[in-house]
Amino acid sequence: MKKKLYLTMFAIIASMGLSMAQAQNPECMTNLSIYAEHAKVKNYDAAYEPWKMVYAECPDINKANFSYGERILSHKIDKSSGADKDKYINELLSLYDNSIKYFPTKYSKAEVVIDKVLLKYDHKMISDEEIYNQLHQAFVEDREHFVNPKALYMDFSSLVDLHNAGKAELQQVFDEYDDITEKIEEENQKLTNIITKLLPKEEAGTLTSKEKRQLKAANTNSESYGKIASSIDSKLGALADCDNLIPLYQKSYEGKKNDVKWVKRAVGRMFSKECTDDPMFKKLFEAQLKLDPSADAYLYGGTLKQKAGDNKGAIADFNKAVDLETDSYRKSNILYKIATTVRRSSKSQARNYALKAIDANPSNGKAYLLIANLYAGSANDCGSTTFEKRAIYWKAADMARKAGRVDPSLGSRASQTAASYDAKAPSKTDIFNSGLAGQTVSFNCWVGGSVTVPSL
Repeated sequence: MKKKLYLTMFAIIASMGLSMAQAQNPECMTNLSIYAEHAKVKNYDAAYEPWKMVYAECPDINKANFSYGERILSHKIDKSSGADKDKYINELLSLYDNSIKYFPTKYSKAEVVIDKVLLKYDHKMISDEEIYNQLHQAFVEDREHFVNPKALYMDFSSLVDLHNAGKAELQQVFDEYDDITEKIEEENQKLTNIITKLLPKEEAGTLTSKEKRQLKAANTNSESYGKIASSIDSKLGALADCDNLIPLYQKSYEGKKNDVKWVKRAVGRMFSKECTDDPMFKKLFEAQLKLDPSADAYLYGGTLKQKAGDNKGAIADFNKAVDLETDSYRKSNILYKIATTVRRSSKSQARNYALKAIDANPSNGKAYLLIANLYAGSANDCGSTTFEKRAIYWKAADMARKAGRVDPSLGSRASQTAASYDAKAPSKTDIFNSGLAGQTVSFNCWVGGSVTVPSL
């Protein structure tokens, strides 16, 4: 029996990367092997006492004290009540603090703060003000590791609640919104880069087991960021409407007009909320053009010219914006914005810019969704029969599905859009009555191309 125990112990030493120097405390090592075996099969009650001994006597012997310790204590919290629950919660809070103390290269400040805030939030031990102050400080001091989607939402949501209670200024809300959404975009870009790289291999059936796991994780995490981004936009809600933006910027302009970051964000928000008809937009745009004549500035200038009826000048500015931008991801976003701006005057031109956006960044799902919408909006213009006109919805639905494949953060929106277009396409009965099952329907309008009618 003893021989078996020591064999198990040394197997765990090897699997955990322990050196023999770390294994010099026999009692700690014995209990480490015991609690690890229990924890592996989720027998956390049996793991608690040996884990507690090792954690108290040899906290730095192995990271397992903290990774398994979190699971053990979380289980004890879930299964207890009253004073016992409070005891285990406090033990877990202390564990989080000690994780970065004993293993500073394995844990980050942001992760520790987030874990503590989420634990307190789940057990109603923290106020909105404490949530925001602690998460915001962690975000500022350790932005790199602040990647938890739920924490990103809680940071912003708690600040909006504080604003609604009269405890935070509206400008602070907007600043936080910009910072948080920029972080979400950064993290999602990393994920969509992985997806863009692996999708062709998935379609060819050549993914390795490791790549399958990477693709699955990237899809799941991108979807999570998409849901959080949508929730943050919903939380912001009417606070960012033109009725609130315009007086705020009018009030702040004189004091902020030389702050390039503030000016660029103000112009960008008024542009995205379509507040471009107000004189304040032009005033802010001119300030940005003076401070930073960048790609975005020419995008906004083109928008103003377009509204004034100068389409030739608008296109010149739009193209200037594209030429100035060297980052492919930002270039893609600018091309997408141009596409949304010109869609009212020319669907084909909007598609051209959207396709250029996809060329610059193949994971730009918004560009695919825009093209899908342009196709769907042309149903009455493409085809001589009702069947042919409705067939365009198959093409639109396919574009919408592509949006969700290249950027899973848009997955829910893309699937709902595709489903709505599929519902408008010819039904099985329509296909049967038409006699066109399996045949090709061509589009002799600006859309061009064709679709194959589904076989029955």
